[in-house]
Amino acid sequence: MVVRASQRPALQRSKTMDGNPQKFDANIALLGAENVGKSALTVRFLTRRFIGEYGDIEAIYSHCDMIDGREICFNIWDSVCPQNEGIADRNITKQLQWADGFILVYSICDRASFAVVERQVRRIRQAKSKCAVAPPIIIVGNKRDLRHRRTVSSEEGRLLALAAECGFFEISAAENYHGVLLAFHGLLDLIRETRAPKKGPAGIKGIVRSVSAVFGRRRNDAKDAQD
Repeated sequence: MVVRASQRPALQRSKTMDGNPQKFDANIALLGAENVGKSALTVRFLTRRFIGEYGDIEAIYSHCDMIDGREICFNIWDSVCPQNEGIADRNITKQLQWADGFILVYSICDRASFAVVERQVRRIRQAKSKCAVAPPIIIVGNKRDLRHRRTVSSEEGRLLALAAECGFFEISAAENYHGVLLAFHGLLDLIRETRAPKKGPAGIKGIVRSVSAVFGRRRNDAKDAQD
């Protein structure tokens, strides 16, 4: 495992390294309101450990692993949510230039954080015309361990993901590593699809297949990922 943190993310889109065809780099930006567990989600994925308290810090972490016999390097931009709408729009533009995919995180106990994700989805979709390929998005409802305090239903999360053609997971970073792993690997699969050579227009059938693959992935093994 390689873990590095940088306070100033480099705005350079990743790609498969020409000198090593077995290495695959993926830039992933985590967005969402404050206190929804973005940093906890990132650290859980990187180290399998849960840490509940973090400062207001923006950083990029790098993590390399062998997946299906190939070296995969995740570069994860753990971002801070700006309060100013103009700054938020500018940040999305920068993140679109850098990211191969997005994970948008809300807390199932905080309806305001769900509204933030709805706005972020719209911003990304509105700005996607600036990108050669629209980056895939996974929506994550975190803090499932606190479902007795739930204010956002699982169905609302799924409907938002369907409407925006995104993947969806509902997890608890505090309780379970496996759900976090599924979310990151689900996005990795979608990033790989966007990099694959196109044999023709995917059309609505391709969209349905991509979304269905994320929704149905290991349904029986990921009870913490969805109801």
